[in-house]
Amino acid sequence: MGRIFEVRKHTMFARWDRMAKQFTRIGKEIAIAVKAGGPDPNTNPALRRCFQNAKSVNMPKDRVEAAIKRASGKEMENYDEILYEGYGPNGVAILVETATDNHVRTVANIKAIFNKGNGTLGNSGSVSFQFKKMGVFKLKPEGLSQDDLELELIDAGLEEMGEGTGENGESVLVIRVAFNDFGNMQKALEERNITPISAEVEWIPGTTVQLGEEQAQEVLKLVDKLEQDDDVQKVFHNLQ
Repeated sequence: MGRIFEVRKHTMFARWDRMAKQFTRIGKEIAIAVKAGGPDPNTNPALRRCFQNAKSVNMPKDRVEAAIKRASGKEMENYDEILYEGYGPNGVAILVETATDNHVRTVANIKAIFNKGNGTLGNSGSVSFQFKKMGVFKLKPEGLSQDDLELELIDAGLEEMGEGTGENGESVLVIRVAFNDFGNMQKALEERNITPISAEVEWIPGTTVQLGEEQAQEVLKLVDKLEQDDDVQKVFHNLQ
């Protein structure tokens, strides 16, 4: 077991702006989870995952509770999850996950950002074939026997386990499973009383692109603009 592959991260916009964006993203995830499975986390694994992710970004408890209350109300906003695909500068593949209540607005904004950033918005399927949709769990390594855990989690769909980096640069244990095994792994960790730092669905690139620093910054500037759009949840790319 070695260091797990991670694509390049960036911190181009201010910390407080990023935190506010994370709170908005998780608020939408809570709304989607409540709509699909109800407001009780004991019977809604997706909502339990939202709680874990809210805790990982220090989202206040009252904001989490307010998001659940809004999602349970009669005037709850309905969000559709849409994946946009395109290429950034220098041929870097980019996937953009959105949660939107207005498709026309979202596609217009995403297309404009790609165009201004010297990229191109593509058709469905034009980019996603280069990625694999996976469940990604990050754990605190303290107190865990990684070799034993690796053997125990194989039956839950474990595909990759290795060392990675958390939001603040800390060392974490990263577990990856196929998307269809996400629930199995979540259950297996709960049965072992292991609470993940975060549990996310991510698009992992099959191959990566290496660029010079100036070219890479051009790509990351586009990624940053996409991430700041109100309808965007997450952005994935294959820049190493």
